Amino acid sequence: MKDYVIVSDATLDLPAEVIREYDIRIIPMGFNVDDVDYLHYPDERELPVEEFYARLKAGAVSRTSQITPIMFMEFFEDILKQGKDILYIAFSSGLSGTYNTSRLVIRDLTEEYPDRKIYGVDSLCASIGEGLLVLHAAVQKKNGLSIEELRDWVEQNKRKSRHWFTVKDLYYLKRGGRLTSIEAFVGTALKIKPVLTTDEAGKLAVNSKIRGSRAELDFLVTKLEKEGIDLAGQTVIVGHGDDLEQARELERILREKKVVKDIIISKIGPIIGTHTGPGMLALVFMGEEA
Repeated sequence: MKDYVIVSDATLDLPAEVIREYDIRIIPMGFNVDDVDYLHYPDERELPVEEFYARLKAGAVSRTSQITPIMFMEFFEDILKQGKDILYIAFSSGLSGTYNTSRLVIRDLTEEYPDRKIYGVDSLCASIGEGLLVLHAAVQKKNGLSIEELRDWVEQNKRKSRHWFTVKDLYYLKRGGRLTSIEAFVGTALKIKPVLTTDEAGKLAVNSKIRGSRAELDFLVTKLEKEGIDLAGQTVIVGHGDDLEQARELERILREKKVVKDIIISKIGPIIGTHTGPGMLALVFMGEEA
């Protein structure tokens, strides 16, 4: 069986140590804070995540950019020249044009390297939901799946990655067009937090609205218990946008309930954090297909 690598992009928000452990290759993604350009890597080498959120809280404006064809070409070609095949698991096409750009590059590289295999899969996932799918794929690779078998496994299981998250400041969702100005104003005044997920097309969708931090935690735990599959054997991911205290509280509740095998706490990086803002709290797990 030919050697191959799993590639994903920096939106997956997995901890750097997990990425290293499973030898997942990550394409950095660009963002701009107050007219200064950065690339986000899992090791946060250009701008630490904590500093990014500190700047947002101080009033900085952040924007993100897609992976360019040249970036894809150079990243993929470096792997192909090492004699390895590629399975690329991409950020949801419902939220970015990144996957469609990769398809064009993969088409060209397949012609240039006819002896190599290059496959791309639209994860229909975002942030740690994408990260969870990639992590499970990496485990399947360690279990001996061929690149074609793993490509098919990802296609068959990607809608089982269940994303649930809340945000603290509705301004960022309003700026991104997820909420109207009136919804954001009323929600902020009443301290109402929207609960978001991803729909069948991989787009963000407001599922419900809650009030209060305790209700937020209860909602996420209830979703896990109702929708999760094989929870006793699962590792789930808790993600946070610079609110480690709340993430640890959610972890504590889950560990006390003893409903899952293990829990990874991960930071939500600037690519997703630009659109969700400080204070985001997320829980992702494998569950019933959306």
